[in-house]
Amino acid sequence: MYAIVDIETTGGYAANNDITELAIVLHDGQKIVDKYQSLIRTDREIPRYIQVLTGITPAMLRTAPRFSEIAPKVYELLKDKVFVAHNVNFDFSFIKHNLEACGFDLDVSKLCTVRLTRKVFPGLPSYSLGNLCRQLDVPITQRHRAGCGDGCGACGHGAGACANVENAERATSRKQAGVDGDGGRRRIRHGDRGAFVSCDERV
Repeated sequence: MYAIVDIETTGGYAANNDITELAIVLHDGQKIVDKYQSLIRTDREIPRYIQVLTGITPAMLRTAPRFSEIAPKVYELLKDKVFVAHNVNFDFSFIKHNLEACGFDLDVSKLCTVRLTRKVFPGLPSYSLGNLCRQLDVPITQRHRAGCGDGCGACGHGAGACANVENAERATSRKQAGVDGDGGRRRIRHGDRGAFVSCDERV
């Protein structure tokens, strides 16, 4: 099971910044099975340029929960899953840092969709999330919002991209193995799932 994660933050380093929005989509490789999204209250100043980029303002966070309030839910969603994100170390560093501050130790495998798509789709001019969504025909709106409650935002589209990536890799594996038809899918399904997670990084 994959947990596709997207966050918005007040800055670039977990030790000196806070998460302002979090979205998690649970995906079984074929479909979305659950999703969670929340704005997160912080007392830290949100730089003006980040407010412009994300559209998240201090006023929007005044009634939002603090991370400590949602930490048990976040941990339950992420534990025993493959943690998937675009530039995964950024998202993971913030989530792990904040969970540790709340007494939770997140020890899971990570999968970076930047590294993955470079292997599956070599030669693209850019591996930015926006360009990949265009290449994979995944519509994207509110690119710099993590929210997935209405099916938009980078996290929701990341789930669609993961499904497309896995389907493409499965087709590539069948072609390389010289296998066609439904019977071949059963023969290589375990192997291509292993290839899908072969780019992960153990914490």
